[in-house]
Amino acid sequence: MNATEGNVAVADPPSPTGVEAPAHIVVSNDQDDVPLDADRWATLAAAALADRGCGGELTLTFVDEVTIAELNMEHMGVNGPTDVLSFPLDDPSCADAPGAPPSLLGDVVICPVVAERQFADHAGSFDDEVALLVVHGVLHVLGHDHAEPTEAQDMRDLEVLLLERHHWNGPVPVGFSAEHRS
Repeated sequence: MNATEGNVAVADPPSPTGVEAPAHIVVSNDQDDVPLDADRWATLAAAALADRGCGGELTLTFVDEVTIAELNMEHMGVNGPTDVLSFPLDDPSCADAPGAPPSLLGDVVICPVVAERQFADHAGSFDDEVALLVVHGVLHVLGHDHAEPTEAQDMRDLEVLLLERHHWNGPVPVGFSAEHRS
C-alpha cells in the first residue's frame, strides 16, 4: 500500500518471499534539484531490511545540498555536504517479539546532488550510486560500520550482495565500484 500526503509518501513495499520481517519505509523527497523515484528507493530499502531479517520502521529522506551540509556539521562535525547520513534509533537486533510495536530502526538521509556529482568516479551510473547509498545507509542503521579495514571490506561485500539480489537482480555490472576511485 502506498499513500501520499503532501511531500511525504508512506510505502509498505512487499517483502521478498519467505521473509517474515515486514519493513515500513517512510520516504520523503525534500529536494527538487535531481528528479528521482523515491518509492523505488523505498522498495530497495525495504528489500535490504527484509533480506537481513529486519522489520520495523525506517525513514528515507532525500534532501538538498544545504540541508545535508547542515546535518553533516551538526551530527558529524564535518563542514560541507556528504552523500548519505544514517541515524540509528532502536537496537538493530531485528527480532521484534510477537505483538510488540515495530522497532524504530532509524533515518537515512541522502543528497541526490552529491550522488549525481560523484557517480562517475564511484558506482558508475546515477541509479547505481543512489542504490548503493540506500543500501549503505540501511546497513549503518543496522549497526554495520567501516571504520576498520576488515569492517569496511565486510560492509562492501554485503552491499554488493544486497545490490545483486535487490537492485540488479544479477551480477555486478561492469564499471561499478563500491569504493571511490579518485
